Amino acid sequence: MGQMVFIPRELDANEPRVAASPDTVKRLAGLGLDVTVESGAGTASRIPDEEFAKAGAAIGKAADAAKADVVLKVRRPTDAELKGYRSGAAVIAIMDPYGNDAAVAALAKAGVTAFSMEFMPRITRAQSMDVLSSQANLAGYQAVIDAAAEYDRALPMMMTAAGTVPAAKAFIMGVGVAGLQAIATARRLGAVVTATDVRPAVKEQVQSLGAKFLAVEDEEFKAAETAGGYAKEMSKEYQAKQAALTSEHIAKQDIVITTALIPGRPAPKLVSAAMVASMKPGSVIVDLAVERGGNVEGAVPGEVVTTANGVKIVGHLNVPGRVAASASLLYARNLFAFLETLVDKTTKQLAINRDDELVKATMLTDGGKVVHAAFAKATLDPHVEPAAIPATTMVADASVKKAAPRKTADKKAAAGKSTAQKSAAKPKGIA
Repeated sequence: MGQMVFIPRELDANEPRVAASPDTVKRLAGLGLDVTVESGAGTASRIPDEEFAKAGAAIGKAADAAKADVVLKVRRPTDAELKGYRSGAAVIAIMDPYGNDAAVAALAKAGVTAFSMEFMPRITRAQSMDVLSSQANLAGYQAVIDAAAEYDRALPMMMTAAGTVPAAKAFIMGVGVAGLQAIATARRLGAVVTATDVRPAVKEQVQSLGAKFLAVEDEEFKAAETAGGYAKEMSKEYQAKQAALTSEHIAKQDIVITTALIPGRPAPKLVSAAMVASMKPGSVIVDLAVERGGNVEGAVPGEVVTTANGVKIVGHLNVPGRVAASASLLYARNLFAFLETLVDKTTKQLAINRDDELVKATMLTDGGKVVHAAFAKATLDPHVEPAAIPATTMVADASVKKAAPRKTADKKAAAGKSTAQKSAAKPKGIA
């Protein structure tokens, strides 16, 4: 008998994804691991128990987690689930630890070795393990589909004998993995697309997809990207200049999609109430950051809000889960790619190398302690912070005239990143 991998059914009613697929079950078995899938775990992702069984998995129950050496999940396990895990088990999931010190401490107290997949480093070796990119890709796609569903007009230009239907104008705010996919999807559906971001490296990517880039390209803009590829929070002066540019632009748009997230921070406010009020009746805004406080003033998590001036603000939760069948297949492959690096190919046993850069980056708890540097201060009696708190405005209301964008862009920063196919190497988060 090999070591056991357990895939539970997600308990969150809003989580239809599953952490394995028939394909990854076969691959796990090929590593010498025994796989048990809780009955019904894949139902919401269109994977019946029979498909898992055909791939070589045993179909079990929640209590089987107590025998598992490895637990693969989508979301962080609850306290009730942790009570059923054996001490020393490896638990791999999207842990969402920021602002959840109590939950992190509970993982340590349970004695599990917990890995937070969203901390996977952005290096070539780890591209196949990048859960944020795989899920954000689908979120960007689904955001456009959701916008089209709420928009009561056609997106492409249509020339008919009765006249011409103009193309919808779509504006994407935040051009990371989700933003690039949103641009590509909106373009495929025939919309006229513009996009903005504070990082200069994305300009060529936007243009390569046939969209127009919109930003105040000053000296601060040229230095607005961290070494890890994330957007920096901009100065108030830049925010005002960018607001003057985007405010006028938003008023002319039919669809706005916001995707901006900064790791470990509440979502920055990009669209103010005044900007929403300037839009035409029937316009649609999709806020992909609503779970972390939202980019749009007036967005409500889990709801589609219609404003007084007839603008719809879409705040769906767990957007990748809205295409769960596709999201689960990609997520399962991400998990397998990582777990494969933790298994000794000779002994067929779990052999975690704690000096490995992937392990160092993702290991949250180990040996009864919180070991990740960013969360080591969490104790068994931690300070609990909310998961999402109101963010300061990143793009403020415009009070000055639009600043003319400069024509120069940082060519060096953009080199080697000109295609959407390389989106796995783009900035993480939904942005």
